[in-house]
Amino acid sequence: MTARTALATRAATTAPSSVRPTAPPSAPAPAPAPALAPASVPVPAPPAVIRARVPVTLSRAGGRTAELVTFRGLPDEGEHVACVFPPAAAACPPGVPNPPASPAAAPAPLVRLHSECLTGDLLGSARCDCGLQLDEALALLTRHGGVLLYLRQEGRGIGLYNKLDAYVLQDGGADTFEANRLLGRGADERDYRSAAVMLHTLGTHRVRLLTNNPDKAAQLRAHGIDVTGILRTGVHLTPDNAAYLGAKARGGHHLPPHALRGPDTEVPG
Repeated sequence: MTARTALATRAATTAPSSVRPTAPPSAPAPAPAPALAPASVPVPAPPAVIRARVPVTLSRAGGRTAELVTFRGLPDEGEHVACVFPPAAAACPPGVPNPPASPAAAPAPLVRLHSECLTGDLLGSARCDCGLQLDEALALLTRHGGVLLYLRQEGRGIGLYNKLDAYVLQDGGADTFEANRLLGRGADERDYRSAAVMLHTLGTHRVRLLTNNPDKAAQLRAHGIDVTGILRTGVHLTPDNAAYLGAKARGGHHLPPHALRGPDTEVPG
């Protein structure tokens, strides 16, 4: 071996490790995907604005003055209206001013979601209990204050003409929900998102709900309304609406097992 070859061999074997090839750096780990919100988190309703406020004296509410409120920007095209009754005055002796109310301590206002029913509300049809429930709600709100949302959802959302077609099928033996399905419609097509938007727009985020229908409370909660309590409506039973009320009970409505009663103007709690 020549001297030059020996020197080259020594240099190769004594080269510092820092000049040896290294593996390429590994790619950075991907960032974790953002966590999804739980399904139970309420979905905020989109905003709307108040279009008009009109004070009216309601003979059907014992001559009480209420405020009719309309809206712009609701999620659907229905001309829904809120009827706002002022809260009842505190029971103080004459001449003694009412103490200031604490918003946190005050009970949530009473709210009724009432779907339009021309035959029951206007004409007093005995085939349903809608007109009687409206009278009951007005009596309660007149005494205690609160909000009636009158929702343009005739026939549980299928419209007046379809509802009357459904009546023909009911006369042939179908119940109120089956008749809707026989027409190719849903048993109950009502959507209460607009009701939630109306309440948010009015600044009413907590409510005590006057209803026998658990779906109303569930939908309001899904759109961010805190339903703090539910007050059951009366069972307005007549010979003409017995089959209709029986179908509602089978469909999940909470109907107490007692017969016809008049409007109850006492609100527990």
